Parts: sequence; structure tokens; C-alpha cells
Amino acid sequence: MERIRTSELAQHAGEQVLLRGWLHHRRILAHVTFLVLRDAWGTCQVVSAADTSGADDITPESVIEVSGLAVAEPRAPGGVEVREAQLRVLSPAPAGLPFDLFRPTIGAALPTVLDHAAVALRHPRRRAAFQLMGASVAAYRTALRAEGFTEVFTPKIVATATESGATCFRLDYFGHVAYLAQSPQLYKQMLVGVFERVFEVAPVFRAEPHDTPRHLNEYVSLDAEIGFITDHRDVMALLERVVGAMARAAGEHAAAPQAGARLPIAVSTAFPTLHFSEALELLASRFGSDVLAEPDLAPAHERWLGEWALRTHGSDFLFVVGFPMQKRPFYTHPDPARPTYSNSFDLLFRGLELATGGQRLHRYEDYESAMRERQIEAGPFAGYLEAFRYGMPPHGGFAIGLERWVQQLIGASNLRETTLFPRDLNRLLP
Repeated sequence: MERIRTSELAQHAGEQVLLRGWLHHRRILAHVTFLVLRDAWGTCQVVSAADTSGADDITPESVIEVSGLAVAEPRAPGGVEVREAQLRVLSPAPAGLPFDLFRPTIGAALPTVLDHAAVALRHPRRRAAFQLMGASVAAYRTALRAEGFTEVFTPKIVATATESGATCFRLDYFGHVAYLAQSPQLYKQMLVGVFERVFEVAPVFRAEPHDTPRHLNEYVSLDAEIGFITDHRDVMALLERVVGAMARAAGEHAAAPQAGARLPIAVSTAFPTLHFSEALELLASRFGSDVLAEPDLAPAHERWLGEWALRTHGSDFLFVVGFPMQKRPFYTHPDPARPTYSNSFDLLFRGLELATGGQRLHRYEDYESAMRERQIEAGPFAGYLEAFRYGMPPHGGFAIGLERWVQQLIGASNLRETTLFPRDLNRLLP
């Protein structure tokens, strides 16, 4: 007999079946024992006569094999249960889990959950969040491939800091100084000169000493770069299409209800847009006139703007464009009409920065000027600058924080809840 998945059980009502998985929960009554078997696709109810199959002695999370008759039973989860069950323990688990996995949520503090991540991730609700993550990445890849993008894989050990050496993890690379990559930015721009349209799904590393619910020192970045654009608005339109595809895929996934996902509002229409200067004027009405001198948005500002976008435009998304050049990297293209502002943007999703992007410089002489103005030594960037010396089209791109996407999708309060094994200021294990 071949093993079936719990999700296939209803198709085999009236047949003998074989299932394998973990003992999720057990209820022992006077004459019968009810067990819940969990596999990667769901759960099913198993009925065993008390004291005849050894079911009463099996500890939760033991790996078991169950054979029996699949019977339609409206009161059972999924409408089918397994009766006349014969059980075999494939791998016993010790008694005493760090927390219960059969309850709707894990009743333990987040540090405890993260300390025991290998067990906590088995909880159906936590597992469902990462199934949505996988579906989102698949949709991201599909959407970009449909628009002619090539997936690339760039180095994560680099010789030069992308933006600021102060936020790089420094390595000893066979006696030379190297860094963990903050982003694939320089490489994906260079590859626009090869493929025109590129994307990558990969970890990035930021040595920022933050200990907040919205920051990690390693996270997954969904990067894309596109050539032959008019300006940053072409990049924003692409990002709208990609995010829409990710939202639809997450909403259609079977794990969405289990994870508590909420499909974003107004994902099929153009996202509302505010210029940075307009955003500050709005914020001044709530936070006071001092905010008008701010060169960037604080988390509280992003939350308020997210509420404003929902209230005013009925959208969970908001583009803020035209950030001051002083707060953007050296490769950012200025706004030709207002050179102190940039052709760049942040995309807020329910009041949290989800993506950053914009138009890049593409002329070699503009890079010379920008680096000279910021007192950046050109030598370490020689390989990068060579691409522009030999002709690059107008281009731009974006980067989406994958964990933040899922965090906002399921309403998690902490980014660590949507990270398999978080790396932050205090955590290097498991």
C-alpha cells in the first residue's frame, strides 16, 4: 500500500489507506482513543480502540505510521477519519514538549519560540506563514519571467561596501578585507548591460545594531533591475504588477486561512503616490512643524501615512517619491526638475516600508561627479564603473523585503515571526 497525504484522504473514503506523519494530539476516552496525525499537508483524525494498538502510550510529536479504513464522518475534521487503525512508531519523541503544538497558537513568549524553532515551526499556523512565503516568491519569479527578466545569482562575499562600510559585516578573506553583501545593487546594475532585465532572490546582510521588531541583520531581498526606462515611474509600475501577482498567489494559497492572511486592499489598481515634500506637510498636521525639516521618514511617520492612504484612498499601499538626494545612495538619479530631490521611492504596505527603488544614474561622467561630490574613492568601484564607461541604458530597480511582506500579510507584530531562523543583534542560534 502506498502512502497518501492527509489532504488526499477524502478521495479514498471506503478504502484502506496508509498515512505517515507526526502525532499532533491525542484524546483518550474510556473505550476509544482519538489521535490527530499531522503531515506537511494538514491533519486527519484517527480512531483506535483503547489499549489495543499502543496509541495510549505514544508521545506527541512521535513520527508514526497509520494504516486503516478511511470512513466518511461529518463530525471529523475534513469529513473523513481513519478507523480500525493499526499504528507503528517510526521515531519516538520524548515526553514534555517546550510548548503545545495542538492549540490554535503557541502559548509561549517569542524568545522561547525562537529558541525552539525546530519544534515551533511545526505548528500549523507558523508553517502556513512560510508556505505563503514560498508561494509569494514563486509568483514573484513567474511575474518577472513573463516580462522577459533573467534570474541571476550574484556574489555574497564582496570586496567593496555597496552603500556604507559602517553597516557591513567585515570578513578576513584569505588575508584580504572582504564584506558580506548589503545588497546585489552594483551587480544587478552591471548585469542590465548584459540581460537588460534581471532579478534575484537572495539573502542580504546589514551590520546595523538595531534591536527592533522591524529589523534583522540577515533577510531575504527580492531584487529587480530593468533597462531602457524613462524614469522611476516605469519601475513603480513594474513593482505594482509584481506585488499584485504576489498578493493574488498568497490569497489563493490553501495555507492563507491557516496563516490568518488578509489580501491587500486595492492591489489591482494603481497605488496612490505622494511626493516626499507633500508627505511632510501632511505629517506636520499630526506631528508638528518640526517634521518639515526631516530628511527621511520615521517608523511612526510611515504608520500614520499608511493609515492616511487607507482612509483617503482605500489602499493598503502608498508610494512616497522624491526623497532628498542626501538620504539616497550615490547611484540615485536626481529629479531633473528639482535636483535636491531624487527619482526614487519607498513603497509602504500597511504603514511599513516594504520596498525601496528608483532610477539610477547611467552615464559614466555622472558617476564621476556623484562620487567626487560625496568624497567616495573610485578605485574600489573600478569593475562596477567599467559597465558605465562602455555604455549603459537608463535603468532602475527595486528591492522588496520578503519577511516584511509576509509580516504585513498575516499581521505579525515582529519580523522574527516570519523568519525561519532569525539573525539579529542577540541571536546567532539555532
